[in-house]
Amino acid sequence: MNIPPLTIGGTIFDWGRRTYLMGILNITPDSFSGDGLLAQTDWVGAAVAQARTQIATGADIIDIGGESTRPGSAPTPLDEELRRVIPVVRALAATTHVPISVDTSKAEVARQAIAAGATIINDVWGFKRDPALAQVVAESGVVVVLMHNRSQSQNAVHVAGIGGRYVDVQYENLMQDVTRELMDSITLALAAGVVPTRIIIDPGLGFGKTMEQNLELIDRLGELRRLGYPLLAGPSRKSFTGAALQLPVDQRLEGTAAAVALAIDRGADIVRVHDVAAMRRVAAMADAITRRRTHAAL
Repeated sequence: MNIPPLTIGGTIFDWGRRTYLMGILNITPDSFSGDGLLAQTDWVGAAVAQARTQIATGADIIDIGGESTRPGSAPTPLDEELRRVIPVVRALAATTHVPISVDTSKAEVARQAIAAGATIINDVWGFKRDPALAQVVAESGVVVVLMHNRSQSQNAVHVAGIGGRYVDVQYENLMQDVTRELMDSITLALAAGVVPTRIIIDPGLGFGKTMEQNLELIDRLGELRRLGYPLLAGPSRKSFTGAALQLPVDQRLEGTAAAVALAIDRGADIVRVHDVAAMRRVAAMADAITRRRTHAAL
């Protein structure tokens, strides 16, 4: 299924031409991946420097998050999330040219982030956490990433050496349930007036899914292409790679690379990653194989 190109913040994303990279900036003290920037004295400066490095090494989008989403993490109050996120958005908008995404489920954070220069809202709860968020996105005309999420605190456990992960999460049929629940989020977006071509979907790797379910989801990612929206996948350093390889978070580069390559093969348009330089090479190689195959079939 051909998806029309999308212009985000002056940048054209020509879906199917190549894989795009979303670089991660965690403005938190407790990121699962160990890269939270808030502990630094000049965390705004550190975030800008990290973003510039990511852009120089291949990031097409910078995704800023001020609330940890690791399994079992506590919610971040609105005022604190605003304090973390808005100065970074403002500083990046003044010094970089790539689209800025903000990872938030709060309408007020989105509203202020858009005013500061964000052009994408990345909602890990797919408009199901804050009912006002869909209207903010619709009225502003920014792009939205709608993610599937079944995270529940009772399913979150901490495993020594691996970190937080989800266990005993029940699905009647994994792909049918994920597809249906993503469609619920899309319905909320369309009802609020979000333009269909400005919606990106994310199956939510690591969010309310066991290791086995995450592996199956990557393998069957292509089934979500039927929905007709650009597809984002975020396997970077996730605990399911740690569980599969029995490795801590600082030793998951190769596991992430394998998951990224397979996600691209199965149809991902965007991959959300920490290690931009390495994953740009992985994506370029995967594209050399898969895009060649795709274009040859046209």
